[in-house]
Amino acid sequence: MVQELQNYVGGQWTDLSFDKRAELVDPSSGQVFATAPVSSPTEVDAAVASAAAAFGGWRDTTPAERSLALLRIADAIEARADELVKAESENTGKPLALTASEEIPPMVDQIRFFAGAARMLEGRSAGEYMSGFTSMIRREPVGVCAAVTPWNYPMMMAVWKWAPAIAAGNTMVLKPSDTTPVTTLLLAELMGGILPPGVFNVVCGDRDTGRALVSHPVPRMVSITGSVRAGMEVAAAAAGDLKRVHLELGGKAPVIVFDDADVAKTAEAIAAAGYFNAGQDCTAASRVLAGPRIHNDLAEALAEQARGQTVAGPDVADADFGPLNNPAPAGAGVRLPGPAA
Repeated sequence: MVQELQNYVGGQWTDLSFDKRAELVDPSSGQVFATAPVSSPTEVDAAVASAAAAFGGWRDTTPAERSLALLRIADAIEARADELVKAESENTGKPLALTASEEIPPMVDQIRFFAGAARMLEGRSAGEYMSGFTSMIRREPVGVCAAVTPWNYPMMMAVWKWAPAIAAGNTMVLKPSDTTPVTTLLLAELMGGILPPGVFNVVCGDRDTGRALVSHPVPRMVSITGSVRAGMEVAAAAAGDLKRVHLELGGKAPVIVFDDADVAKTAEAIAAAGYFNAGQDCTAASRVLAGPRIHNDLAEALAEQARGQTVAGPDVADADFGPLNNPAPAGAGVRLPGPAA
């Protein structure tokens, strides 16, 4: 049965004006398992308004209260880890075992880190520059934050964006990739039982939805993980009203191997760095520059590593990686973190 997903706005599931839905495909089977809204500016407006309405109350909570909320979220993620792993695997094609061991523990640890960081904000004295006055730096929340996440690590990337923002007293509207919104919506549901309504909102959609969000006049900060093209568009859109911008963009990671390197160990490390998550990683080892004396031996060792990789479905415990998340358009090789909007 195909599930119909909804946006999460103001602490509840919402259906507003959108008249289009996107099919979500399980990469391991090629079967459609759900559909998600392709949200219009109306949904974006509603989500931003919800975040703006919640900002004043969340801003005024104490660091201890925000810290406790994040710790509760981390505990809830651990309690529902199996459900989150299964959903992430179905939506991305990742092996279950790798997702459980390589994503849930660091996610939980990162949330707890920011729970602690929320209580460590500091202001510094800037000296006595005018007679009778004291100058100091005070840390305050920015306001509503807008975020766009990619398809290669939808669950982890969402955490990387909302955890520090919420810890600092901001509210958020997050748009996941149009192919991988499932775990972001699960996180929203989980967080909705802990955070006040409107602190964390999720709107699904395509690139046009992302553009509507990052160019909206209300958010004071925009964070995006995606292609260089998307980053340039976001920076240009944010310049109009001086939004703060955080960009994590596509890259090509070279490995430089000198002639005195251990061939076997080097080839093993390069394979691990290159094939993890089917190479869908902004830091994936994507090119090798080798010294002349080691070149041929290393090339053969890398070929042997490639032949030894186990490519399988999500239920295979020792699979090195599963299928690619979605069909890539021609020339998309530079867009390692995935479509940003």
